[in-house]
Amino acid sequence: MAQNHIGFLMDQQIADCLERLCQKGCLSVRADIQLLEQGKTLPETAGMDRREVQLVLRELKSIMAAYGDTCRV
Repeated sequence: MAQNHIGFLMDQQIADCLERLCQKGCLSVRADIQLLEQGKTLPETAGMDRREVQLVLRELKSIMAAYGDTCRV
């Protein structure tokens, strides 16, 4: 088990997925959030069930909330 950014335990698969997504950069993560909200599957979420994808989406939104409307380039 890994911890998310606020200290809760999460499945290692979800933590690894979040790491891969966040490594793509702020703008890509925002685009990925939109795709996930539309019910699309990302390469990073392939093989995950609906609950796991929703956890990834919720965590991505939480992480990106710290950036507000801007992204560092």
